[in-house]
Amino acid sequence: MSLSNNFSRRSFVKKTLKASLFSIMASNTFNTFANRSLLDDGIKSIKPLIIGIIGAENSHTAAFGKLFNIDKLFPGVRVKYVWGETENFAKKAMKKGNIPNMVNNPNEMLGKIDALIVDHRHGKYHLDAALPFLEEGIPMFIDKPFCYRKVKGEKFLALARKLNTPVTSYSSVANSFSTMDLKRQITKMGKIKRVIAYGPIDLESKYGGVFFYGPHLIEPLIYIFENKVDKVRVNKIDKTGSANMIFDDGMMVTIIFSKKNRGWQTFVELENGFVEVKPKINKKIPGKNDIDMINMFRTGKEPREHSNILHGVAILEALEKSVISGAWEKVI
Repeated sequence: MSLSNNFSRRSFVKKTLKASLFSIMASNTFNTFANRSLLDDGIKSIKPLIIGIIGAENSHTAAFGKLFNIDKLFPGVRVKYVWGETENFAKKAMKKGNIPNMVNNPNEMLGKIDALIVDHRHGKYHLDAALPFLEEGIPMFIDKPFCYRKVKGEKFLALARKLNTPVTSYSSVANSFSTMDLKRQITKMGKIKRVIAYGPIDLESKYGGVFFYGPHLIEPLIYIFENKVDKVRVNKIDKTGSANMIFDDGMMVTIIFSKKNRGWQTFVELENGFVEVKPKINKKIPGKNDIDMINMFRTGKEPREHSNILHGVAILEALEKSVISGAWEKVI
């Protein structure tokens, strides 16, 4: 399949898609819209969007299959191909997500899919697996972490920009309606100098240590506060501990790594002490992360700046170095 043919196919998708669909998807009314009989709303002409997934060890793959193939919350979108780290992983995801086809090599999906999801548990495998699809102009979502080393990520995203291939990556905790609501609340509180964040991290995880769950703690902070992180320090106690992060505006964040609780909490310091900031909105299905991903697949519009993706990776690298050194490490 040539690059030009692939772009032509994606251009056709854009032309046949009604612009009003995505204004609805991005609005708070999408939850109601998604539960209606979508194909009765005059959008039968939408060209089907076929997704392939690389990686099946994560539960995410079956969840994507359920979202698109079983619940059918996005019109015309289906996961039709999956490659698993093992045959057993792939078959479990196929069964739970109603995914019809398994491939023995990810590249077998070339020429058969319109969009790609890359979903290994360890981020070090992501970019090598995605490269052939990048070169063919296939829009892709790469699950967190985007990659394991910032330098490699920079080269990959530079090539993506050169080829005009849409690429995005984010934590589903960060790119959510809940985090956007936290940002709105915190913005109204004025200048914040101290923050405490709490969530699960296993510093000795075989899937990359801090890289495995770390994005769910790091990325919401850079979504909410937008400033860059200047330096970090980890205080390691067995497999867990805590970390300090200094932003370039002087704000200090203390991150507490939990072992027993898989939830995430955020506290900010006000005049009377620390207060927990909680989302004031109900959970929406589908989530912002899924809406933004499909919007990018359909339109090519990336929901996150490449520089922001890379900064998240750089923070994780600095945290990883500090786990070893126990000292302050600069975020490059």
